[in-house]
Amino acid sequence: MFTTSRILAFSLLATLVSALPYSERSLEDANISDKDAISLVERATLAPVYNSCTKPNTVAITFDDGPYTWNTNIVNTLKKYNAKATFFVNGNNWQCIYTNDNVNRLKYLYNAGHQVASHTWHHYDWTTLTNDQLLSEMTQTDAALVKILGVKPAFVRPPYGSYNDESRKVAAANKQSIVVWDFDSGDADGYTVKQSEAAYAAIAKAHPSNILTLNHETHNTTALTVLPYAMKTLKAKGYEFVTVAECLGGKNPYLSKTKAGTRDATWTC
Repeated sequence: MFTTSRILAFSLLATLVSALPYSERSLEDANISDKDAISLVERATLAPVYNSCTKPNTVAITFDDGPYTWNTNIVNTLKKYNAKATFFVNGNNWQCIYTNDNVNRLKYLYNAGHQVASHTWHHYDWTTLTNDQLLSEMTQTDAALVKILGVKPAFVRPPYGSYNDESRKVAAANKQSIVVWDFDSGDADGYTVKQSEAAYAAIAKAHPSNILTLNHETHNTTALTVLPYAMKTLKAKGYEFVTVAECLGGKNPYLSKTKAGTRDATWTC
């Protein structure tokens, strides 16, 4: 006997998976419980969450909360190690994304081959927002990156790593995947340089198959001292430094690419 959840689950799966064996059996004959049907619906409507890389021997160095003052220093350090990184940027957090300096920083890092992703407009905890408010946080940042770089990011990181099923639904509606981390340098928690370096030394010694890091470009000690140490330490262990999209097996970093815009009155926070 049909239930609404079973019908909805199979309807969604029919859209997402063209190979469903409808020719072999009817929906009524399908051996699926209501609980399993609801689970299938949820998986089809919630954005995926990535908290680790999948490609062996890779490190995804990521930075949150920019663009900011130390951005170019970071990009230049990465270049010394032939490394690619990912920058999760805000629209209006520490600084407005549309300032001349920040536009130039974004273009510099993007042209250097680094990945640009969203950290949403302000730095609000997603779980405190309505769905409409969260969608606005996402789309404002997306619109800014389309104007400045001509790209809409495929990945978004929630501030504080805080999300729930409702926010996953909003991210899915915006066609973005969520990225968190499995290693935190501790800079946003007040770690000293020695503490952050010790954390990097420990993860290098443990030598996991891959590492998805969290750093913040708004800390000069991270940009000027900890990052060079981390790069040297992890390189000595034979890791390859790649973008998040690459560390996840070569996913597309952007939902769309177009020609960057020209500054006008809408380039404001």
